[in-house]
Amino acid sequence: MSREGDATTSEGGPATPAVIRQAPGYLARRLHQAYTAAWARRVDPVLTGPQYAVLVTVEAHPKLDQGSLATTVALDRSTMADVCRRLEDRGLIERTQAPADGRRKLLGLTTDGREALARLRGRVSDLESELMADHVTGLGELLEHLDALSRRWETVATGPAS
Repeated sequence: MSREGDATTSEGGPATPAVIRQAPGYLARRLHQAYTAAWARRVDPVLTGPQYAVLVTVEAHPKLDQGSLATTVALDRSTMADVCRRLEDRGLIERTQAPADGRRKLLGLTTDGREALARLRGRVSDLESELMADHVTGLGELLEHLDALSRRWETVATGPAS
């Protein structure tokens, strides 16, 4: 609840402190939260962004193993196993054993998976265009910066603790 004299937002709540609004992690979380909500409303309420990334990557690299796929789409192995199980349960991918190593699971799209991708591609493109509409000029440069920032944050996340 706002105290008398506190700055308020247009929604009537207290204003977010500047130190928080200028914190990269806070802004990244806000972006992710808004993206996830927009995805559920505009693309698919069940299939998630990471699941879509897996489908696109499996289509681009059929018979890729689950571990390599995790690295390619920047998901940890346990999350990847869960994502693949869910996609397999929905009939969108199939996992087969690698001939040389029965422990390795190779991934491929099913007919339903290809159809789901075809159905979702336009929605994803429309959402991304709308999200970035005010930043079309210099979009390539912005995406390069975001990619570099992602790589840096991943390095910090996996590096030694201070």
